Amino acid sequence: MNPTIQAALVRERLYLRTPRSVAAARQFTRDTLQVWGVADRTGDLLLCVSELATNALRYGVPPGRGYLLRLFGFEDATLRIEVHDGGPGFSRIAGGPHGKGLTLVTALADEWGVLPRTPGKVVWCEFRRAARPAVPPAGA
Repeated sequence: MNPTIQAALVRERLYLRTPRSVAAARQFTRDTLQVWGVADRTGDLLLCVSELATNALRYGVPPGRGYLLRLFGFEDATLRIEVHDGGPGFSRIAGGPHGKGLTLVTALADEWGVLPRTPGKVVWCEFRRAARPAVPPAGA
């Protein structure tokens, strides 16, 4: 994505370190996409939110902490998901019976990556859409 393009829409929510937070993050994303008028690629977006949130819980969120889910809608119709956690290390694609989450993200998203933050990291993925996101109603 062109870094000079500014986000037109941003929503975020902080989640505690609990398995129920993954379903809550998915519902928050579903609600946000509905408010923004996004009807395409929602299944892919929701699955990637689930995978990134699950990875944050399993590998990135220290006990007693949480993770931040941030959603962006850009003027060029790109949607971006970010999951911020305070854990060490960087996410990567792993083999074996576990570690399939980022393989799914790689297959579904147009781009993904990891950025450092202090403490921890931000794991993100982006989806390009054919149409611009709708402008949400006032107060959304």
